[in-house]
Amino acid sequence: MTETAIGTGSAPAARPFRPGAVARNRRRRIAEQIFRVIGILATFVGLVTLAALLLDLAVQGIPRLSLDFFFNFPSRRASQAGILSAWVGSLLVIFVTALIGVPLGVASGIYLEEYAPKNVLTNIIEINISNLAGVPSIIFGLLALGLFVYGIGTGRSIFTAGLTLALLILPIIVVATREAIRAVPDALRDAALAIGATKWQVTRDHVLPAALPGILTGVIIGTSRALGETAPLITIGALTFIAFLPAPPVKTEFPFVSFEWLWDGFTVLPIQAFNWVSRPGDDFHANAAAAGIVLLFITLALNAVAIYFRYRLRRKLQW
Repeated sequence: MTETAIGTGSAPAARPFRPGAVARNRRRRIAEQIFRVIGILATFVGLVTLAALLLDLAVQGIPRLSLDFFFNFPSRRASQAGILSAWVGSLLVIFVTALIGVPLGVASGIYLEEYAPKNVLTNIIEINISNLAGVPSIIFGLLALGLFVYGIGTGRSIFTAGLTLALLILPIIVVATREAIRAVPDALRDAALAIGATKWQVTRDHVLPAALPGILTGVIIGTSRALGETAPLITIGALTFIAFLPAPPVKTEFPFVSFEWLWDGFTVLPIQAFNWVSRPGDDFHANAAAAGIVLLFITLALNAVAIYFRYRLRRKLQW
């Protein structure tokens, strides 16, 4: 027993001074400072490297940008070569990819998070989806070659390319959708159920609008990756030199809409740039740099549109 009387209201005795605790705190602060410096240096190295690459790309490619470059077909002469077939093919392929991959990915994420029973089968599906997000893209190309090109018979077409890239981005969108739905507070669901809403009404009218900004983030990441992919498209037979455009989707006669373009051959900007880089001569390398600038601009433009809608949707959230 100490001399301090119980119930007298006196302050408890101070802890004894421990020199070891002070030394440990000092070591922790030093380690924190070192880690902070390493993080800043790593970020700085990455930013400098990215800036150097972009600067080199701009110096080589900007002088080649012109209307002729955008509206000419590829040519054996670098000064006359253009990217018309490449950028049209990229837009058509990414359109088919988004049309197939985004609804399937969002619907799968909603089902797995809101409706699927929690059992062994669901756990296996979740693990496989997470693993598929890290599978190399060439594997998807080999799968599409055997399943779509030779199995179903879709051929080496824009439709096959869209299906392939849709499979590629599907795990990304599913995972992003599930994470966005998990971030919605349970109180929002409980309040809607308490006033008599059905499960689907809660999901449609409350959960999905609240999770939409996060879902758009996954869509942005997925489509950006698909736009820059080369290996799976080469595997399924994308052309490296193409001097024609797919059939137009709109016609002057009834029914005014045509789907013939889905079965046409195609090329995309990454493949066109790769073709030019593999050729000798600085002129073709400049063309490749210009194609890279265009691809970067298209990616940023699509992302800017999605980010704008995500920002607008986030402003409407009330929780």
